[in-house]
Amino acid sequence: MTTTVQTVARSRTATDPTRRAATIVGWLFVLTYVTSIAAKIWFYPPLFDGNYITGPGQDTRVLWGAFSEAILIIANIGTATVIYTVIKKRHPNLALSFVAARVMESVFIAVGILAVLTVVTLRQDYAAAGEQSAAGLAVVGDAFLAMQEWTFGLGPSFVVGVGNGCILGYIMYRTGLVPRRLAMFGLIGGPLIILSGSAAMLGYIELDGTWQMLSAAPEFVWELGLGIYLIVKGFKSSPSTAEVSTR
Repeated sequence: MTTTVQTVARSRTATDPTRRAATIVGWLFVLTYVTSIAAKIWFYPPLFDGNYITGPGQDTRVLWGAFSEAILIIANIGTATVIYTVIKKRHPNLALSFVAARVMESVFIAVGILAVLTVVTLRQDYAAAGEQSAAGLAVVGDAFLAMQEWTFGLGPSFVVGVGNGCILGYIMYRTGLVPRRLAMFGLIGGPLIILSGSAAMLGYIELDGTWQMLSAAPEFVWELGLGIYLIVKGFKSSPSTAEVSTR
């Protein structure tokens, strides 16, 4: 009896491509959390503690942070391209818009990585520079670090609200591929991130400050909850998944 049940379960998994897609998307969303948190909390703080570019520095730690964000780019694009195969039947234009938003977020992250790698290279090449040269080097380093901060402000703190929050949240809510209560966190969190990101750009609140952290809470629940739900449950049955399964 047990063997029969296992055979049936395996057969259902094999004939349901959306279950495999859901698992992949879920793990990729979890990977985006691991890599983004690792880069921001564990690796990047040395960049902003004192004058990194003219000091002793922690190059290895910072480089691992940059590498972590490179993996984040791969995970970001992976979530979009894999889920696109499931949602394109019901909302083709919005599905393509989500992919575009995810790519744009990754572009901002990539610019931030380049800024960080440039600072590390300058520090290594001119670590023994004279006092006068060091002053000018510090200004250049601060400029690149400011660029890195703004790439976070425009990517994960703005474009994410449009893509993951508004677009993906709306698609998931309308299709019912995940519980609508879960999708509501995206529909609430997306606009909040957009508003806080806009306020930071206009100088009304501090970039990456307390208000931005608080406004990101619903989006945090949405993305992490989506990843865990897809890993454990997969997509719920809907006309869109039925169309994919019969192909």
